[in-house]
Amino acid sequence: MTTADTPLRARRFAYGPLDIDEAVGVLTCNYDLDGRRFSEVVDVGAGHEWGPAAREAARLVHLLAGVSYYKAGAPPEVDLGQMVVRPGEREFLRGFYVNGLGEFAVRNRLPLDDLKVVGGNEEEGPVVTSTGLERPLVPFGGGIDSIVTVETVRQAYPDTALFVASARGVPRFSAIERAATATGLPVVRAERQVDKALLSSPGPVFNGHVPVTGILSAIAVLCAVLNARGQVVMSNEWSASRGNLSTPERVVNHQWSKSDEFENEFRLVLKGALGPAVEYFSLLRPFSELWVAERFAKLERYHGVVHSCNRAFHMDPRKRLEHWCGRCDKCCFIDLILSPFMEKARLERIFGGTEPLDDPTLLPRFRALLGLGDARKPFECVGDAEECSSAAALAAYRADRTGNQVLARLLGELGGPISASSAREAAGQLLRPLGDHSIPSALYSTALR
Repeated sequence: MTTADTPLRARRFAYGPLDIDEAVGVLTCNYDLDGRRFSEVVDVGAGHEWGPAAREAARLVHLLAGVSYYKAGAPPEVDLGQMVVRPGEREFLRGFYVNGLGEFAVRNRLPLDDLKVVGGNEEEGPVVTSTGLERPLVPFGGGIDSIVTVETVRQAYPDTALFVASARGVPRFSAIERAATATGLPVVRAERQVDKALLSSPGPVFNGHVPVTGILSAIAVLCAVLNARGQVVMSNEWSASRGNLSTPERVVNHQWSKSDEFENEFRLVLKGALGPAVEYFSLLRPFSELWVAERFAKLERYHGVVHSCNRAFHMDPRKRLEHWCGRCDKCCFIDLILSPFMEKARLERIFGGTEPLDDPTLLPRFRALLGLGDARKPFECVGDAEECSSAAALAAYRADRTGNQVLARLLGELGGPISASSAREAAGQLLRPLGDHSIPSALYSTALR
């Protein structure tokens, strides 16, 4: 049943021209949704030389950024118009929309499997050039994953730089800036300006999660090309590839654009467009969140600046929290995954005096993280139930957590207490490499030290 407040699917989403003002380093990506015009602005700064590789990377930004505007009407047709497309990119884009909007489709009860991608002028690639393969660029968000990546990469490559994206025209996220400053590394910046018309379109529009990591990945690749850096090193771990729920059509994954599926497909697109110009991979792909947490615990100079609570990243600066809220799924997960490796007193300081594990009212959130009962993995960037269960079992044997009510309840629901040796043995499986990856051998060896 539909009402006047229920959005209707649009008929057609079309790509307009990409305008590049090379003098100031500003892209304007134009789109059309049933006659409603949208323009996204991406500012990568002035002073760069725009060769064929940079313009090709900008084309990929245009291609992926369209998902934010498609979402408003979710039509069954995407028309690439006069865009240049390389072989395989139509199929890649369809998968990016359908899989990247999987959570959005479930929440809005939308069937996106009828999506067709048409149009575009296919040309063979790639634009072959080299940007300096020994100079990494690490997208940085200020959380434990990106901090561990940075501290690993810089061991092998002292000339590492951070990539930080922010919203144009509003103050930067202090949660990211504090951690970025603590690294002491140079920062390459880009700013996005989402078209305000997206929020003020006439009539109801669809809302929901978009695969933003995919968009930021394309912008990072562009910045790598412009700054003569040949590696974009992501911080997406093993469990980012594991979904939240299954439907008859697919596994729905909140983190799909952090998954190995997206990484592998995007690597093929980059190879077809840019040849050897930029390597794109995740340093954490074969590692669990437990592995990441164990390494972060040793990086004490970051303990006072790390921040992952999503309430710090609200687009409206007036609504941002400068501290961890201590109650959301992300706060609960970070506390849980670090609890086997960090002193309780240190975690209490991170969470402003009271850590989530000391609050019995948060048991439903912890149950969901461990997959207990009918709870499912939250639609959030968190680890999976296996990692969380292992963290709970390990933490329960720390002397400074004796008598913790939350951990005791969780272990009881998992089937009762297990021995310390069994907990360590189970965790040992997660503290070793898991699965395939695309990490260069020298850098992989550094990660394993």
